[in-house]
Amino acid sequence: MWLVLAFAAVVQANAPEVEPQQFPSLRPLQQQAAAAQLTAKLIGEHHYKPVSLDDALSAKIFGSYLKALDPEKMFLLQADINQWKEARTKLDDAVLTDNLDMPFAIFNLYAKRAVERFTYARTLLKKGFDFQQNESYQYLRENEPWAKSEEEIQELWRKRVKNDWLQLKLAGKDDKKIVETLDKRYENFLKRMAKLKSEDAFQVFMNAYTMTVDPHTNYMVPRTSENFDISMRLSLVGIGAVLEDKDDYTTVKELVPGSPAALSGKLQAGDRILGVAQGEKGVMTDVVGWRIDDTVALIRGPADTVVILDVIPSDASPDSEHKLVSLVRKKISLEDQAAKKSILSLSDKGASHRIGVISLPTFYEDFEARRKGELDYKSASRDVSRLLGELKAEKVDAVLIDLRNNGGGSLDEAIELTGLFVGAGPIVQQRDASGEITVAKDKALGVIWNGPLGVLINRGSASASEIFAAAIQDYHRGLVIGETSFGKGTVQTMVNLDQLSHTQPPQLGELKLTIAQFFRINGGTTQLRGVTPDFSLPTISDSAHFGESSYDNALPWMQIRATDYHPSTATDMHDILPVLQQRHDQRVANNKDYQNLLEDIVELNLQRKKNQISLNEAERRHERDTLEAKLKSRQKENGSEAEKPTSNPDVTPLIDASTDLDKESDEAQKKQAKKSKDALLYEAAYTLADQIDLLKTHPDTVSRTLGKPSRAGKAH
Repeated sequence: MWLVLAFAAVVQANAPEVEPQQFPSLRPLQQQAAAAQLTAKLIGEHHYKPVSLDDALSAKIFGSYLKALDPEKMFLLQADINQWKEARTKLDDAVLTDNLDMPFAIFNLYAKRAVERFTYARTLLKKGFDFQQNESYQYLRENEPWAKSEEEIQELWRKRVKNDWLQLKLAGKDDKKIVETLDKRYENFLKRMAKLKSEDAFQVFMNAYTMTVDPHTNYMVPRTSENFDISMRLSLVGIGAVLEDKDDYTTVKELVPGSPAALSGKLQAGDRILGVAQGEKGVMTDVVGWRIDDTVALIRGPADTVVILDVIPSDASPDSEHKLVSLVRKKISLEDQAAKKSILSLSDKGASHRIGVISLPTFYEDFEARRKGELDYKSASRDVSRLLGELKAEKVDAVLIDLRNNGGGSLDEAIELTGLFVGAGPIVQQRDASGEITVAKDKALGVIWNGPLGVLINRGSASASEIFAAAIQDYHRGLVIGETSFGKGTVQTMVNLDQLSHTQPPQLGELKLTIAQFFRINGGTTQLRGVTPDFSLPTISDSAHFGESSYDNALPWMQIRATDYHPSTATDMHDILPVLQQRHDQRVANNKDYQNLLEDIVELNLQRKKNQISLNEAERRHERDTLEAKLKSRQKENGSEAEKPTSNPDVTPLIDASTDLDKESDEAQKKQAKKSKDALLYEAAYTLADQIDLLKTHPDTVSRTLGKPSRAGKAH
């Protein structure tokens, strides 16, 4: 809820002396010029939307480059920007003429200014601050003008450092410890600047170029393509958390289901990592402001070793007390990330229903086993087919597929999973750069589940998830519930530049290149607009900063001809949507936790709009105490009423019998986890139950295909 920067602050007469540090000037390498030219050639000839590298694109690259280097305009001055005015139309020449001196000179100036700013920040530690003054700090400045003078930018940094100081002060640290912590933090940044290499500057510039073409075309230097993997490879041996750099914090973006991080119940999306220690007695290393790959390297380690994280919880203010999270690194198996089922027993208005829920974190597939022809290879569609058979045997009334935060995966799996509900037929269309359109179909005969169906999506549902949800919607096969999905309707391929140019050893890196676009079978695309749910639930995400529409250069929405498909002729779901909405409104009106959720969304949106935080200690303490009192009150309510959902509905509790918890709190936490429910999941299930009641007069819509053979044992 608190979208504030991590920079903290400072005040002490006995702060350490600050010695000026020099940043080594970086120069381009010969192989980088070759990589840049080859990248430009591939984009110009093979990108889905070929873009000429000319003066017009150069101007856009210039803006993207500055934004990548200094997104909040806290380092460079307007005079610095003016100095490179001619670069607006020269960056294309830098790529095409094998002369990268200009982009490197811009990077070197940025680095010089960054060193100056953090050196100045360290000097402020000796001066002290008056926290009784009524002033505020604006923490998001991307839309603000560049500072016009050294005095103006120093005032920005004074407030930035003051905010850093106040955060640590409110977290319970004394002045001496604050000075020590912040001086070390700023010094670490300066040391990391001194260790920057030519490839760092080159990658930033090349991504300013490639991502100007479209948001999903990216360049990776050799080191990045080998080591910078904080998604699937990190989840194989580690804690199982996907991390991102957000406002100078290493922030948990999502947890890999079944991983140590998820099973612990101690971490959740949005948690901010301040420090990392190796082993129970290891020294805590402050990582605020670190590069994300450096932080990942510190968190990663051998299996069965302990890592300690110093964390600010996602629902706490930066001023709150930190918590220490101890995790044992593990090798995470594919089974831990597989589809899972559960049954929700609901009772409303005298009617009872059993809703089967299948949570699918990703569209996974063991590609290697499938290529080898193994009959029992692991895949999402096979697992879901098996779970559907089990749910039918358990006589559920409806099935809800939970695809929230499912970022996609195997296209084949999305197609085959859709076939479990619609049978043989077209699922998605794909158009390449030449305009050729192919239609992907599921060829299986028969369906596994023909009863009431719901698909739960949110802003984090992307790519393959959107293909599945769109097909279910186009076939009128089920009810899509939740919020509008991400909107990624493009296809990328990885191009190894070294293999292409026969370079040994590897020097040129890799290019992730957009080569095609997905289209729904009705002719529309999921690109940009995503999938709009049939029945909407509260939107938590900030669509202005998350999702395809947040990119100013995303490929546009467009439409092609619909393919030949046959949607269900049963009762149109849209006929009953007004009644579903009416029942929903009546049900949640007295649901305290649901109302808490709505209250939190309003408060979050106000905070986003406000875009500033007070630097008055008394005011900050009051804000923090008010927030913590509200959270404690809700926790108390949830602890005393077993059937209440949590006020954080996007996070399903993942504590189970295998969780390694502290002995004293083990049983208490397990009981609390059982009491906790996911408010949005339950409301989606209730909406599905309402649909069943309303469609009882149309038995064809709610019939099931019972007794038909399952596809789970077949080779796909």
